[in-house]
Amino acid sequence: MAAALPFGWRKIMPMSSFFTALTSEGPPTERRKEMSLYGWLIGSWDMDTVYHPGDGAIQNWDGECHFGWVLEGRAIQDLWIRPRRPAPSTMYGTTLRVFDPGIGGWHIIWSDPLNQDYSRQIGRAEGKDIVQIGEDWRGLQARWRFTEITADSFHWIGEQRAADGDPWRVTYEHFARRANP
Repeated sequence: MAAALPFGWRKIMPMSSFFTALTSEGPPTERRKEMSLYGWLIGSWDMDTVYHPGDGAIQNWDGECHFGWVLEGRAIQDLWIRPRRPAPSTMYGTTLRVFDPGIGGWHIIWSDPLNQDYSRQIGRAEGKDIVQIGEDWRGLQARWRFTEITADSFHWIGEQRAADGDPWRVTYEHFARRANP
């Protein structure tokens, strides 16, 4: 016998229907060029994470991330998981990346409910890198950069600062390799 849902909850559709409605094979033809900024990320990645807490110490973890087309190919959603499953998670979050032709950039919305960590940013190409700038849930300025990008690897650098003019401080680095290239 299946477990009863809490009062007020109802089963609207099977999860397979949800995933079919959410996911897409790729971007619409008219958006292919703009979507390519992040489109190369589609697939699964293994990663090594380095955390810089600011006291001179360094912590290391392994992890995984997965990227896919969603919302009729008009957005890219990802999952960042640390450490690699099946170990208990210390980070399990998702980003939704949506291109906005009005600003010529991407709205980036990060959510990690496990750690109550949230951020909104705008992402754009800067030379060979992708740079996302915004604020985190504490009001600190956040800059996330995809650097050293190849078809099968990238270096992701997370930085923060309290105010304009302050130096950026590296908080996290992810060194990612495409899983099963």
